[in-house]
Amino acid sequence: MNNKKSIAPDLDSVTGDIPRHIAVIMDGNNRWAKAQGLPGSEGHRAGADTVRSSIKTCAKIGIEVLTVFAFSSENWRRPEEEVDGLMVLFLESLQKEVDELDAEGVQIRFIGDLSRFSTELRGKMNDSVERTKSNGKLVFAVAVNYGGQWDIANAARTIAEQVERKELSADQVTESLFEKHISLGDLPPPDLCIRTGGDSRISNFLLWQLAYAELYFTECYWPDFTGDRLAAAIKEYQHRQRRFGRTAEQVAASLLEKDSRGC
Repeated sequence: MNNKKSIAPDLDSVTGDIPRHIAVIMDGNNRWAKAQGLPGSEGHRAGADTVRSSIKTCAKIGIEVLTVFAFSSENWRRPEEEVDGLMVLFLESLQKEVDELDAEGVQIRFIGDLSRFSTELRGKMNDSVERTKSNGKLVFAVAVNYGGQWDIANAARTIAEQVERKELSADQVTESLFEKHISLGDLPPPDLCIRTGGDSRISNFLLWQLAYAELYFTECYWPDFTGDRLAAAIKEYQHRQRRFGRTAEQVAASLLEKDSRGC
């Protein structure tokens, strides 16, 4: 039985500077299930419910991109029974959710090395991507068999191959070029990265993309991360000063100038 309380997000209180892109490390499903006296598979199912509600909340408050860390390249080390259960749940969720997400204008993407998944699962992934590719309400990116180091190495390999073919010279390899070959490089980088479950690390997630993201860590397990908790994370983000290498005084002066222009 799922004992999660109903989700009633405090959406009206989320105003002002809304992050364009939120990335989430969804941790704590197994521990949530254990605390409820349930098998781990029920924790993952409860976590899938939270993903669904988070998509709706982000779409309502104007978030442009939501990226979730669903399955890392290191997660294959988990017990085989758990991995198999996750793959079944993933396939079930795709089959069940794509109609609703498409109707709500959500564009689905997958990032990571998809080659290790079954032909059936890859087919469902590709179908959902093709079906929703023109949607513009929210980009929902799912990181599966993904690692930030893999992502950077993959981009470097692609560029090296272009240099070998003499399509590029070494002095043309810049940060902006590199970003074109990084996952989600065509989207705004994450402004806010949330990790649930109590650990304070990013665990090889979006290493390039999170360079200037604000990091938010909470003890809350992912299945209990309600809309109100997401609203609280966004409020915390809004109270931080994002300097991007500048001094606090420079940031303040820039904001005053922006206000004087009526922007």
